[in-house]
Amino acid sequence: MKYYDKLIFELSRPGRKGYSLPKNEYGTDTLAALPGALKREEKAELPEVSELEVVRHYTNLSSKNFGVDTGFYPLGSCTMKYNPKINEEIAAHPGFLYLHPLQDERTVQGALEVYYNLQKILSELAGLEEFTLNPYAGAHGELTGLMIMKTYHSRRGDEKRTKVIVPNSAHGTNPASAMVAGLQVVEVKSKPNGSIDVEDLKPLLDDTVAGIMMTNPNTLGMFETDILEIARLVHEAGGLLYYDGANLNPLLGKARPGDMGFDIMHINLHKTFSTPHGGGGPGAGPVGVREGLESLLPNPKVIKREDGTFSVVNEDGALGNVSSYLGNYAVIMKAYAYILSLGRENIKNVGPMATLNANYIKENLKDDYLLPIEGVCKHEFVFDGLKDKSTGVTTLNVAKRLLDYGFHAPTIYFPLLFHESMMIEPTETESVETLDEFIEVMHRVAKEARETPELVKEAPQTTLVRKLDETTAAKNPILTYKALKQNENGSC
Repeated sequence: MKYYDKLIFELSRPGRKGYSLPKNEYGTDTLAALPGALKREEKAELPEVSELEVVRHYTNLSSKNFGVDTGFYPLGSCTMKYNPKINEEIAAHPGFLYLHPLQDERTVQGALEVYYNLQKILSELAGLEEFTLNPYAGAHGELTGLMIMKTYHSRRGDEKRTKVIVPNSAHGTNPASAMVAGLQVVEVKSKPNGSIDVEDLKPLLDDTVAGIMMTNPNTLGMFETDILEIARLVHEAGGLLYYDGANLNPLLGKARPGDMGFDIMHINLHKTFSTPHGGGGPGAGPVGVREGLESLLPNPKVIKREDGTFSVVNEDGALGNVSSYLGNYAVIMKAYAYILSLGRENIKNVGPMATLNANYIKENLKDDYLLPIEGVCKHEFVFDGLKDKSTGVTTLNVAKRLLDYGFHAPTIYFPLLFHESMMIEPTETESVETLDEFIEVMHRVAKEARETPELVKEAPQTTLVRKLDETTAAKNPILTYKALKQNENGSC
């Protein structure tokens, strides 16, 4: 093991220091005294290392990370597209970076104009009336949208509408968000191509249904050709249509959820509009609604006055507050920069290029990998593992072997409609050379699976961390250095 491959605690040596807090120049009387109950009785167990060791340690760790800036990231359903650096530069501009949310609105007119303009742009792209940018992430947007749905029915006195229909191929956040919103989940079956079974839907539509959650294209990357019929049936039953914006990327420039009949939707700015994935935050999940539901969007709201200036208002009829102030403003800035960089003339090419790239990979790999759904997909597609399963090589084995060749693995074992699901989404930002290299490696792994299956089953072979006992790691995670040492000493 190299010296700087060690954990930071292993580098620790008594007496070494990397940083000392400056002395208080203003006297102890100016600081609030820490309550005695909160004071430590013993010194914190922290690593003792020099500044140089700390810098080298974390710089080396960062170089071992895999990200969209270092290689192809074909995670299906996650839309890991390139994040242009101009987005970061604009969001980091001092004029935006050092704003405070409690400043007088007269001093932040430019920032409010950005917020207002992005609301209008998203409304146009989605075919809806109005958006809020306040939610912090896609799942947070889902919850906000479902709260709007629930409030809409409640304010009309229709309290019995407590059920939300969710396809059995849906993203896991859909039923989770519905449950958190206090709604009951009812599952509707999918047809073999992942689209909603309209005949199974019909008997579910009664006066207890608040609405239905869908994404289009569906989770298998296929367009819901019955969407207008589904919208008619749900609306006639008194329900609302919620659009999960996870798969909006392939629709840009070609179709709009509002035109399909959706009433409420969220957009993942980190997917469709090229802001970084937050790993739990910070992110952004703007929520849009059709005409007639605008008043329910959460506070605060940015409006444009008749004199052309902008103001932040709180309206009595709104849902309430779902976040502090106006959401993650730096993320909003990045999405705005991305959209303006593309412009009206180029943003319409995003969907077609994402669709082209996905179909290019699919058609080039279907001789080696089992394709359960024929036909033109949209931005992503699903293989059901290898075509030749005789040697026992699984989707997990293939995913691990890809790491040896420098590719991040695609999404595996989701959706649950297929036993060996392998979900691939290349996005529109990848070149044909990158796609060809990925295709070549996938063919090579399939050949290895036939001829030297043990090599694939024991993958990864060349990564810093080799094959893991994932079951034990999940059941008995070791999350701290102290726990690691206790485990090595056999004391736990």
